[in-house]
Amino acid sequence: MNEHGTEHGGQVQPGTEGYGSSAVRLDQGHVQGTGGLPERFEDPGFPPHIHRAADLDEAAAKRAEKQVAALFGLSILGTLVFIVAYFAIPMDASAYIPGIGDANLSNVVLGVSLAFGLLGIGVGAVHWAKTLMPDEEVVEERHPLRSSDEARSGFVKTMMTGGTEAQLARRPLIKYSLGGALGLFALPVVLQVVGSLGPLPKDGLSKTMWKKGDRLVRDPEHTPIRATDVTIGSVFHVLPESIKDSTHVLEDKAKAAVLLMRLEPEAIKVAKERDWGHEGIVAYSKICTHVGCPVGLYEQQTHHLLCPCHQSTFDVTQDCKVIFGPAKRPLPQLKITVDAEGYLVADAPFREAVGPSFWERG
Repeated sequence: MNEHGTEHGGQVQPGTEGYGSSAVRLDQGHVQGTGGLPERFEDPGFPPHIHRAADLDEAAAKRAEKQVAALFGLSILGTLVFIVAYFAIPMDASAYIPGIGDANLSNVVLGVSLAFGLLGIGVGAVHWAKTLMPDEEVVEERHPLRSSDEARSGFVKTMMTGGTEAQLARRPLIKYSLGGALGLFALPVVLQVVGSLGPLPKDGLSKTMWKKGDRLVRDPEHTPIRATDVTIGSVFHVLPESIKDSTHVLEDKAKAAVLLMRLEPEAIKVAKERDWGHEGIVAYSKICTHVGCPVGLYEQQTHHLLCPCHQSTFDVTQDCKVIFGPAKRPLPQLKITVDAEGYLVADAPFREAVGPSFWERG
C-alpha cells in the first residue's frame, strides 16, 4: 500500500482526502480511459447578431457621426495649440501647476496638447468602428494558397467598395475631419525635427573671440604675458583677455585656445610665419584640424606639435604644416605683436576658421 492507503495499481475512491473525484496520480498504475473522439464536432454557430442604434435609426447614426467628428476636431485643436505654443511660449517659462508644483510651462503645454491630438484620433477611430462600421461576423473558409479567379475578383471588388461600407461616402463630415486630424498631426513631428535643431551657426564656426589689441593671457591664470617671459623652448597655453567678458566661456574657450612658443628666428622656414610672430615668438591655434582635439604636446628639439588623440603632427618651423597623421590642414596662426608696455597682443583675428573642416569653412 502507498502512503494514502491504496494498493499500487488500485483506484482512488471519489472523495478520498487529497484527490478530486477524477484526479489520477502518475504512481497509481494504469488507468483505463473511456476512449475516442467524436466523429465530428457540432458547429456551435454564431450568437444572434444584435443591431446597434446607428444600424436602425438614422438619427442615431448622425449623432454618432457628429461625435466622431468632434473627437477628430479635438485632435485638430490639440495640434493647433501645440504649434502655437511651440513658438509663443519661451523655453524657460515656468508656472505653478496644482499637484505638480513649479514646472516648465512649454513642456507641459506641448505634452498635453500633443496628447489630446493623438487621443482625439485614437478615440475617434475606435468610436467610428464601434458605431458606424459593419460589425457582422463573417466566416472565411480555408482555401489553397492561390485563390480562384472568382475569389480574387471578389477581393478586388470588396476592397473597392470598402469606403462605401465604412460609410465614408455617406459621412463626409467624418472623412474631412479625419483628413484634417491626420494631416495636421504630422506637423508636430516635422516641427520638432526642423525647429528643435537650434539656430543656424551663421559665422559662429568661422570666428573666435580674438580681435586686434586683445592681450594674450595664461590659461587658467588669466595673467598677461610679456614678450620677455617667453624663452626658447617654452610653451604657453593662452586665451584672449576678453574671455573674462564671455557669456559662453566653454564654447568660446574651445575655439580661442592658442599655443604660444618661441623659436630661434633663423629656425623658422616660412616668411609669413616669421612676419606674423614677434622675434621668434609665434602663436597657433590649439584646436587640431582633424576632429577638434586639443594639440597638447610640444617637442622642443624637433619643434613638432602633436595631437595625442590621433597622432596628427605639425611642424612649427614650417607654419605648422601637417607632417604626419589624419589632419589635412595646418594649424591656423594668430598674428601677434607687443603693446607699449611690452605685453603680447593679437595684431588681428584669425584669418581662417580654427578646428576641423566643415562644409562652409571660409
